[in-house]
Order: sequence, then structure tokens, then C-alpha cells
Amino acid sequence: MLETILLDFQWTNLIQPQWYINTGGLWFILLVVFAETGLFAGFFLPGDSLLFVAGIFSEGDDLLGIKPILLSALGFKFNEPFLNLIFLGVLISIAGILGNTVGYWFGRKSGPFLFDRKDTFFFKKKYLYQAKDFYDKHGGSAIVMARFLPIVRTFAPIIAGVVQMDRKRFSFYNVSGSIAWVFTMLFAGHYLQRFILNSFDFDLKKHLEIIVIGIVLITTLPVIIKIFSTKKKKENL
Repeated sequence: MLETILLDFQWTNLIQPQWYINTGGLWFILLVVFAETGLFAGFFLPGDSLLFVAGIFSEGDDLLGIKPILLSALGFKFNEPFLNLIFLGVLISIAGILGNTVGYWFGRKSGPFLFDRKDTFFFKKKYLYQAKDFYDKHGGSAIVMARFLPIVRTFAPIIAGVVQMDRKRFSFYNVSGSIAWVFTMLFAGHYLQRFILNSFDFDLKKHLEIIVIGIVLITTLPVIIKIFSTKKKKENL
């Protein structure tokens, strides 16, 4: 199995949500969410689109590649879509909370050193400054808002650690933000798929590239607008 995955692997797979679901299912989703919400190297991972697609594929008794025997024995039926979404949401939210916690811890330990570090393939200082500007403007709520913004959500918890944000305050926004982001994307994917399929007989599972492009455009638009507005202000000064 592993040999087949390695032989078929291409670097472009890393930005394709369906590859994670087809290859590793829920385990890959948890890993991606953890990495993208707190590790420098995870800023390019497809968090939003991956959760949205996971919501689309949440039906079925194998629950994205796993069959939790214990929960099944306790009467948890994995062919019930709503319960599937709740179960997925809890597990993925925990992964997101842990990811942000690691990022916050790293920020507190590394501190100002990061702002003097040279750019590398995985570390771009401009993203750090973008996250800092976003955090300075919105304060604690930036931890929640950043969940819905690619790249920014990777660096926001790190910045919170760098500026020594109170741990309890950070934990509150961390938990609430992760739950809001995960459940919003999962439910949106699942119920939009149902609505479009029932109303227009259009199966989103067969047109995932449209979904991915749409989500990328929607989630990156605020960042793009912020970058251009900042440049325009500097030019006018």
C-alpha cells in the first residue's frame, strides 16, 4: 500500500483535497489540519477545501476510511450523515486546537527571533508580518477570524505566542475558533452537496475542481484585498 502511494505521488497532490481523502482518509485530514494550523511548513496545505470536501464525502459506514469498532459497539451508527458530521467535527476540531497550541507554544519560545530570520522555502517573513498586522487590528478575535483565512491561520497562533498573549485568553479563542471553522466547513460541504444534487441533479463529487477553485478564491480574496490596499496606502504617502 505504502509503495503504491509513493510511486503514484506527485507534489501537486499536496494541494488536492481529494488526494488526502482517497489516500489516507480521516487520518490524513487530521494531520493536515494539525499542520496547517500551527506549523510553518503547513501554510500551503488545503485546509478549507479539504474540510469542505470531507463534508461532501462524510456519508457512509466507514467514515472516511475508519471503522471505530468501540463506538459501533456502543450503538453509534456511521451511516447517519448528521452523526457522521458531529463525530468528524469533534475529531478535526481537536486536531485544529492542538495545532494552534503548538504554534502558540513555538511563538512564545522563539519570540522576536522569527522577525530576524531569513526567508526559506517553508518560511516567508512577509506572511508573518501579514499575520501580525491582522492580529494587531483585531486582537483576540483574530485567532477566531484567522481560522477562515489561508496562510494567516498558520501564523496567527505563532504571533499570539510571540506577543505573549495570555494563555487562558488564547485557549478560549483557540477552542471556539477551531469549532466554528471546522463545523462551518463540514456542514457547508455536506448540505450544499445535498441541496445541489436534489435541486439540480448536479453531483459535486464529480466536479471537485470547481469546489476547490471557488473556495480558494473566496478565502484568499480578503488577504489579496488587504495586500493591495496596504500597497496603495504606502504609494499615496
